[in-house]
Amino acid sequence: MRRYDLTGRTVVITGSTGGLGSAVAQALRRRGVHLALLDLDGTAAAAQADALGGSRVAWAAQADVTDLDSVRLAIDRAATHFGRIDVVIANAGVSTVAPMATLNPDAFERVVDVNLTGVWRTFKAALPHVERQRGYLLATSSMAAFVHSPLQAPYTASKAGVWAMCNSIRLEVRHLGVGVGTLHPTFLKTPIMDAIHADPAGRCLWGGNERGLWRMCTVDKAVRSIVSGIERRAQTITTHRAHAIVAAAPGFFRPFVDRVGFTTRTITEASAASSPSGGLPHTSSTVSCEPEEQEGKTVRLAEGEPARRAP
Repeated sequence: MRRYDLTGRTVVITGSTGGLGSAVAQALRRRGVHLALLDLDGTAAAAQADALGGSRVAWAAQADVTDLDSVRLAIDRAATHFGRIDVVIANAGVSTVAPMATLNPDAFERVVDVNLTGVWRTFKAALPHVERQRGYLLATSSMAAFVHSPLQAPYTASKAGVWAMCNSIRLEVRHLGVGVGTLHPTFLKTPIMDAIHADPAGRCLWGGNERGLWRMCTVDKAVRSIVSGIERRAQTITTHRAHAIVAAAPGFFRPFVDRVGFTTRTITEASAASSPSGGLPHTSSTVSCEPEEQEGKTVRLAEGEPARRAP
């Protein structure tokens, strides 16, 4: 496959000031890329842009991937500033280490909202711009999409979700000439891993990632794999050669199914026939009581449906 020349292209990175985001931004800048650096910490992103050459080649904005309007505004401004967007790297992410029995539900929802839904919001906001350039969308997943560790249910679920979601979106946009890939790094020396190691549960679970199956991979090695993957517009990028087999195994039959089971004609016709609601009914309430707890209680069935007394 012909190499996707990055020189002069514009790349958007969310979570740009994190360890991996910063390292990738530096490597891409050395390739002659124009960078739109988006981060929840707008001040840190602005300092990052200055260090990478200033607004002519590195532009920064505050963006919250849990807010579609925030992401859309930042990406639209980046497109106006540079005149184009070719590649988007949805890289913002968070993690927790705790068992289901004790984890705060808000923490679970936060991880999924940032790691999974945040990717969806970023891609949705960016697609009109990337489509014009027949560009490339890359989401940071993890090897946790395939190897599911205990005490990290929201993280593994969100990263597996990113992988599956991108496989679906790839089919939706292939007729537009847009590529979609997922990045599956392993343990890297980054602030997110520092936080895990600083947590007693994380230190106990991973042993500091000093040896064996869970040993740390260098950021430099990971970045080389990532940049190479972008230049290939790869569907799957791993940061360690030994992990490629693990990442490939779950999707072994997917290329056949994608070609035979979902033709471009079927996808475009189904897309044209769809509605913005995706077919969901306009109701949100559900029965919340277990059957044995319903006796003598009022049960609300759905919006617009009268309440009734449970038998």
